[in-house]
Amino acid sequence: MTTLKPRATPKTGTEKEILRTILHNNRAAVAWKLEGVNAEDAARSMVSSGTNLIGLVKHLAWVELGWFVEFFAGEPVDDPYAGMDDADMRAEPGDTAESVIELYEQHIARADAVIDAHDLEELSARDRHGERFSLRWIVAHMIEETARHAGHADILREQIDGTTGLYP
Repeated sequence: MTTLKPRATPKTGTEKEILRTILHNNRAAVAWKLEGVNAEDAARSMVSSGTNLIGLVKHLAWVELGWFVEFFAGEPVDDPYAGMDDADMRAEPGDTAESVIELYEQHIARADAVIDAHDLEELSARDRHGERFSLRWIVAHMIEETARHAGHADILREQIDGTTGLYP
């Protein structure tokens, strides 16, 4: 299903290589949480907030596109959830584990192209409240965001079928 597989994190690589690998491995952990889960279970919430596996991965897909492509690179994106609080966190009719992983991988590919094309010190094309952000900050923020949601996904997956852990 997913092409995202964990990699060994270099211990002596460049800062960019190390950060990219940590981000990649967090992404792989999130994607794995949907492996083998049917659409009904993937969309089911077992917590009072309504959080579900499909919504978490869909949210992360749009966050990747938003931070790297739209905000950092300044490229326009067609975000169907723009301006709608947490709308990307909902499972919609027709969403499946496969369709959401495909979306996630497409947005990751676009994000990775931006990371590849720029130095960590470069500043975002756009600003937020008058501030521009370095690519280093954005990568670090996405590591944090993805890791936090990987933990949420781990709890949800455990409730579905008892599966836990970072990777298969």
